Amino acid sequence: MDQKAKRIEFRFGKVGKLAPVIVTALMIGWAAFSQSNVNGYVLAFFAALVTGIIFAKDEKAYGEALVYGLSKPMFAVIVLAVVLAAVSGKLISASGAVQTIAGYVVAAGFTGKLFVAATFLITCLLAFATGTSVGTYFVVIPILFPVGVMAGAAPEFMIGAIVSGAAFGDNLGPISDTTIASSATQHADLGTVVKTRMRYSLPAAAGALILFLLCSKTTDGSEAIEAVGGQADPVSLVMLVVPVVIIVLCMRRKHLITALSFGILAGIAAGMLFGVYRVEDLIAFPGGFAVSGAVIDAITGTSGTIAMLIGVFSLLGVLECGGLFEDVRGLLERFAKKERSTEATIVLSVGILSMITGVISVAIVALGDLVNEIGEKTGVNRYRRANLLDCTGCVFCFLAPWTVHCVIPAQQSAQFGEGFAVAPASVPIVNYYSLCMLVILLVAVITGYGRKSSKTNL
Repeated sequence: MDQKAKRIEFRFGKVGKLAPVIVTALMIGWAAFSQSNVNGYVLAFFAALVTGIIFAKDEKAYGEALVYGLSKPMFAVIVLAVVLAAVSGKLISASGAVQTIAGYVVAAGFTGKLFVAATFLITCLLAFATGTSVGTYFVVIPILFPVGVMAGAAPEFMIGAIVSGAAFGDNLGPISDTTIASSATQHADLGTVVKTRMRYSLPAAAGALILFLLCSKTTDGSEAIEAVGGQADPVSLVMLVVPVVIIVLCMRRKHLITALSFGILAGIAAGMLFGVYRVEDLIAFPGGFAVSGAVIDAITGTSGTIAMLIGVFSLLGVLECGGLFEDVRGLLERFAKKERSTEATIVLSVGILSMITGVISVAIVALGDLVNEIGEKTGVNRYRRANLLDCTGCVFCFLAPWTVHCVIPAQQSAQFGEGFAVAPASVPIVNYYSLCMLVILLVAVITGYGRKSSKTNL
């Protein structure tokens, strides 16, 4: 098969082309209204894929497009990261480290809304330093999320604080892929991009922090503690070597898969050395064609999330080969006539594409050259363009409940039990950073806040 699948033609024109998207939206709405877990979203995407074949004029090309979507490197990275993160998280949660930390936190009185706000700030720092929002979820959620719930914070607000902090780091971090992509496509100096982006990111972060302090719901935490069970054991804190290793390697620009792998190896070594785990606790073959232990339990627990990722990336291949990117580019060319209309169209087009693809950098790269060309013609400064590209992605991609920014946190929350589980549709409502950034974007486009002439340095 060619490097890129053949172009797909659909029956009934644009209606047929959009049929998979419409089915997805309807099914996701149904799942969200019913407060479904990740499996409801799995059904939504597979229903869309099956529906699309009815409208495709060339069934072979349609099948090749599905495979093309799965051939994207990002798919393999995310799937492997989900599996490895589940194992690393299981090493921490099954050791008793979470209960031990929660005990210390409660004893210190650092509970409820204060813990939610602190979680947001900690996640901001980690995501900014590592440059990866998805990687930050895998480090922060296994520890801070269950501790916060046991310390009296409502589960959805703990997830909201973590996703918000990850969005901030993805938005402002100088080594974030979105920051690099937005600056490179607009031929803008990276340092100046980060400097000018602060006028958008810092007010959004301040607004999010205030909202978490004022609006976060609290509980007594007793049900969560009972659900997790176990006694505090200071020795279990040696398992914190897992996130430490992952964070250090991410900060040293190692690949996320490499960082997670070394984190698992360090956790197994520390757990065995200090007697936290026995071999049979991690891996066991009890006979009767059975396998047991923390490792296999963690891996099999990711099946729903992986199934959804298969559906998402397969649909992405169909939409790309069906000409969706060209349609969005056409929208940008049609309406971008003057400075303000260009800015509004950048926000709209990147917002649409980032929500559909679920990957901000893909949307930025797909539209980057056209945004650069049109922006130069209409007088939108290169740094303004770079900031609009990135900030828009960190709003719409993070607020779409079918993207990794809602699905992975929801999946990770469910591993601690029913009292901890957060539905994917609940995550956008409490992602205060992206919601605040949405307000700032609207103000920026309407009033010109942060706007500079294309002839100036900034």
